[in-house]
Amino acid sequence: MKDTRPQNLNLFSIKWPLAAITSITHRISGVFIFLGTALLLYLLEMSLESEAGFARAVELVSSPFGKLVIWAVVSGLLYHLVAGIKHLAMDLGIGETKEGSLRGAQLTLVVAGIAIIIAGVWIW
Repeated sequence: MKDTRPQNLNLFSIKWPLAAITSITHRISGVFIFLGTALLLYLLEMSLESEAGFARAVELVSSPFGKLVIWAVVSGLLYHLVAGIKHLAMDLGIGETKEGSLRGAQLTLVVAGIAIIIAGVWIW
């Protein structure tokens, strides 16, 4: 039997719905948190090994690049938290319609954006 359905293998030409984009970025932020945790654990190890190590860790975290890295990890954590709450709400049956999923995705981006900005002000 010959399959005559069209095939589109170019994922960049597909118009993704906002709910799909927030779901995918939720997964990406989980991977980012995992990698960021390894970096933060390394800083913790460095700070606990000696007084000089603690001073070096404080110096790294106090630098503009260090603050940017800390802010990036905290931002990933905050986005992952907000998107995870949206997923839990959908598991309870809230926002399962097409319009509800769009509103949930918009709310996720707004709340996460506000939380990330507040975290940036707090860290800097």
